[in-house]
Amino acid sequence: MTSNHLLLCDGCGQPASAEHTAKRLQRLEWTTRYRPIHIGTVLLGAWAPKQDAEFLYAERQAFAGEAQYVLAATGVASAGKPWQAVLTEFQRAAFLLTYALECPPESSVRDDEAATRALLASRLPALLARIRRSLRPKRVVPISCTLDSVLGSMTEVELGCSRLLDDGMAFNLGGDKPDEAVRRLRQALTPPTTTTR
Repeated sequence: MTSNHLLLCDGCGQPASAEHTAKRLQRLEWTTRYRPIHIGTVLLGAWAPKQDAEFLYAERQAFAGEAQYVLAATGVASAGKPWQAVLTEFQRAAFLLTYALECPPESSVRDDEAATRALLASRLPALLARIRRSLRPKRVVPISCTLDSVLGSMTEVELGCSRLLDDGMAFNLGGDKPDEAVRRLRQALTPPTTTTR
């Protein structure tokens, strides 16, 4: 069966084979276990990582890539703890990591900047509706520079909550200098301390 005959995925708008759908459902199941009842902060990536090792909510022994950066930015330590305890701490801190595209893009889309922008723009109305109606966070923090092309349409009015940006752009946890982005995001997420006299 060619991709022209496949249904489009609800989570990303790409052709959905049986394998694609099964992987999406697995990611949804993993995420749902650790979704906070009341979401304080949505960390919003452009698309879900292809490798389970980088998907924060996947069952695993160690956190790698994006998952590791997200935990560092939110101040959730993973060293010496079972992964379930780490995700429970992340959940209790009212964080939820989600994506504009709930599935990894096909390589033909990922490698084509114009195609990536078009796919993100096509999914934007559904994303904004999901954030406003289902997730209802207190704030949204974009964590991928790929989202910069749609930030102008992701206003606080459209999101229904505040948004936290890195000097007007997304915090680029997947860029060339992720440690710097992690540091800036951690500072932005940390409330200022008040001194009493």
